[in-house]
Amino acid sequence: MKARQKGKISEICGGTNLQGRMMGLGLYPGREITKLSHFALKGPVAVKVGRGVVALGHGVAAKIIVETE
Repeated sequence: MKARQKGKISEICGGTNLQGRMMGLGLYPGREITKLSHFALKGPVAVKVGRGVVALGHGVAAKIIVETE
């Protein structure tokens, strides 16, 4: 995804522990998110979820599959 691009989460590729952590942050399949920014080399990825903003590590963000608009 590019910065300021919206999309819908289609899948979270990870175990039950990762999926539970993402659910606690409001990230689950079917939820609409907006990517705010990222850093080029493994920095955090900022994602807007609802009215909040979540910063994810590069590795965790790579496990979230998103369908873009």
